[in-house]
Amino acid sequence: MASNVNPTVRRRRLGQELRRLRELKGMTAEEVAERLLVSQSKISRLENGRRSISQRDVRDLCGVYEVEDQRVVDSLMEMARDSRQQGWWHAFGDIPYSVYIGLETDAESLRVYEPQVITGLLQTHSYAEALIQGALPETSAADIEKRVQVRLRRQERIAAEHNPLRLWVVLDEAALRRAVGDNHVMREQLEHLCEMSQLPHVTVQVLPFRAGAHPGLNGQYAILEFADAADSSVVYLEGVTSDLYLEKAHDVQKYAVMYEHLRAQALSVEESRRFIADAAKDYAQ
Repeated sequence: MASNVNPTVRRRRLGQELRRLRELKGMTAEEVAERLLVSQSKISRLENGRRSISQRDVRDLCGVYEVEDQRVVDSLMEMARDSRQQGWWHAFGDIPYSVYIGLETDAESLRVYEPQVITGLLQTHSYAEALIQGALPETSAADIEKRVQVRLRRQERIAAEHNPLRLWVVLDEAALRRAVGDNHVMREQLEHLCEMSQLPHVTVQVLPFRAGAHPGLNGQYAILEFADAADSSVVYLEGVTSDLYLEKAHDVQKYAVMYEHLRAQALSVEESRRFIADAAKDYAQ
């Protein structure tokens, strides 16, 4: 999806611009909230792009910030209108990580560290289904299939003929050894992983157990980067009931440095491919 129609990215850009206007005015979020008789948390959610922004919100905020240039107001109003459009993922109903999907859909590159399972963008249908069943045992069959279909739709970025997502994945050895589904499911998944790793825009490295302690012991994370300079990089941390998005430059830099350490400690690309192929043979029985 092009960045100019991606509602998540438009909402994020609009929030950044509203924050800039507030800071130029020298006001705090608390002061703005008091002027508009709303909660401070609403102002924060509008500025960080986690909440839909209405044209009325934009009009009211521009009034508080005394924006006199009507062209600026009109541009922000148009962004607000675009930000309320629906992305392809909304057709699947309530998706718990829809904000992330919106960012991933528009990202130019993605760096992922996965300590436990094969990353979603490289999962087969059978593996994804078995994984969701195991991780969410109370989920209905219909909801499982919906989640699987969303996952498969996300993978279209990898197969895109033009401007495919550049993906770099570091997988802990545990992700290869953890049997999700039966032997056939695992063998198919690891063979698929080997195949995908041969694409020029996909890099897969395995971090073996023998690497010992490493910077990724705190858990899974992803770094999303965008082609447009107006869109700052984002670190995504997945949670059970809520997710965390880090956008401050020093936070992103810290995770980026951690990722370089993980890449350095992992097996080379060729070694990783052989390692995965050997692991697949273990499931050939």
